[in-house]
Amino acid sequence: MRYVKNLLMGLMLTGFVMGFAQAADDKPFAEKKIILQISDDDASKQTLVLNVANNLLKEYGPDKVAIEIVAFGPGVRLMFADNANKGRIKSLDTTGVKFTACSNTISKMTSVLGHRPNINPVATTDSPGVVRIAKLVTEEGYMLVKP
Repeated sequence: MRYVKNLLMGLMLTGFVMGFAQAADDKPFAEKKIILQISDDDASKQTLVLNVANNLLKEYGPDKVAIEIVAFGPGVRLMFADNANKGRIKSLDTTGVKFTACSNTISKMTSVLGHRPNINPVATTDSPGVVRIAKLVTEEGYMLVKP
């Protein structure tokens, strides 16, 4: 009986450690790492970038591809909380697609508007968009695609 208890404790601990390791790397089995850049305010291009993300997920599967959509300049409007694509963004977020809105663009928009734009809660806003792209490409092996 003691052996069974020790075995169960070991399995539980292993599961916890594996879960922790997986949390540290969102997509440990990703075979492809892709950044989708959006820098246009054009609604059709914003829809296109979301379509491309969806197509990549269908082709590779959500566990085999890491996708981050990085928006800067006028493209940050895709990340606005009231954007017409907010439902699709939420859906893609549940599959592990990450969204980044340029902190420099948001800062400039804040000064022009007199208030911070309301950004979709799934988007991170802690770095400049171009810096984020450069880091992902040079340090983490991502490929840049601009649909």
